[in-house]
Amino acid sequence: MIYKWRRLGENSLFLAPSIILTITLGIYPLFWMLRYMFYDYAGYGEALFIGLDNFRRLLRDGLFWESVRNTFVFAGGKLLLTLPLSLLLAVILNGKLRGVSLLRGIYFMPTVISTAVISVVFYNIFNSYNGMVNTVLMKLHLVSAPVDWLGPKHAMLTVIIVAVWGAVGNYMLLFLAGLQSIPQDLYESAAIDGANAGRRFWNITLPMLAPVAQMVIMLAIIASLKGYESIMVITEGGPIGKTEVMYLYLYKLLFPVSTGSPVAQQLGYGSAVGFASAVIVGAVTGLYFFFSRKMNKVY
Repeated sequence: MIYKWRRLGENSLFLAPSIILTITLGIYPLFWMLRYMFYDYAGYGEALFIGLDNFRRLLRDGLFWESVRNTFVFAGGKLLLTLPLSLLLAVILNGKLRGVSLLRGIYFMPTVISTAVISVVFYNIFNSYNGMVNTVLMKLHLVSAPVDWLGPKHAMLTVIIVAVWGAVGNYMLLFLAGLQSIPQDLYESAAIDGANAGRRFWNITLPMLAPVAQMVIMLAIIASLKGYESIMVITEGGPIGKTEVMYLYLYKLLFPVSTGSPVAQQLGYGSAVGFASAVIVGAVTGLYFFFSRKMNKVY
């Protein structure tokens, strides 16, 4: 009995830091937000209870709904490019290539680099006047004048490209782990039966990879809908709100980043925006789980 209580005490000590951090940085801020979304509160002074007024304002807030639209454009573009490219790289790097370990490290490298650093580098690469992209395109005579990659017409495409470059390596590694868990006997048997590489991929790889793919797609959807860091560094949501996404709009309400912020700091209204954004992300994720529930079965 004494030994059992001693083990319980030791385990509690090991868990205590994680529990304290979770309560302090996770649970408490959540309840704080749930409280203040019913208040008119700027972060200082007295908080005035206003009931559902913040949500009424939210329904009429054109900037928020524009940010929701931009979020789905950004997330859709990122997913359509990232997932197939990640799977393609995983399939290639799962083969017996020379220097395959080095290639895996190179493709995974962007994942461990700071998002702010990546964004600053790409800001300079896509600079309209002396950026590398325009320099190369003009030397190859593909364009006759510099392209305004950060302007209203191309800004969303630019931030999607940056997001894809930073995410491909992470999902590639997850797909690669799934590919390496597939028994090689299946491929050998299929090859003996005369199945070519395409049929083996379609009839063995994809079905066996489905449970891993379900998890990877879920993670990619959540990350895409919540992503804003690179956009904040490259465009700050501009120009004229063309790249303003939900969580960047929320961040500006809670922590105005510059004089270009849409409004002054508003913690009460920001809490309501945060709640609505979380509901949207949760609803999309829930719908995905509903329609992909068969993917966790291997046939």
